[in-house]
Amino acid sequence: MQEDAACRAVAEIPGVGVLTATAAVATMGDPKTFKSGREFAAWLGLVPAQTGTGGRVKLLGISKRGDVYLRTLLIHGARSVLCHAKAPGPWIEQIRERKPANVAAVALANKMARMIWAVLAHERPYQKDYISVKRA
Repeated sequence: MQEDAACRAVAEIPGVGVLTATAAVATMGDPKTFKSGREFAAWLGLVPAQTGTGGRVKLLGISKRGDVYLRTLLIHGARSVLCHAKAPGPWIEQIRERKPANVAAVALANKMARMIWAVLAHERPYQKDYISVKRA
């Protein structure tokens, strides 16, 4: 872990520890195989299943397909952030008020999976207040 720069970069994300970082890097392999963070989160089974026709999309529950071990680690890490964060941030506060605890934990785990993909795919360190800019 100490020698691997990718694991260290991923471990900087709140809620991601040594076990989760090494499991994510080992499970993902090459981050460029996924087009986006949503595709990586869907591969783990952390995104709602979608169904619909005629332009109407209905979101269902999470699919639970993918890597059970990494998904479990991410959800436990998200639960830890929800319970013990000193300065959780406005997004976490809003979702905690609107949704039940387990739904908020899975939503945060989904966001953490997307952050892991972004850190590894773009080879940048984690920045708490980073705002992505869409390129043309």
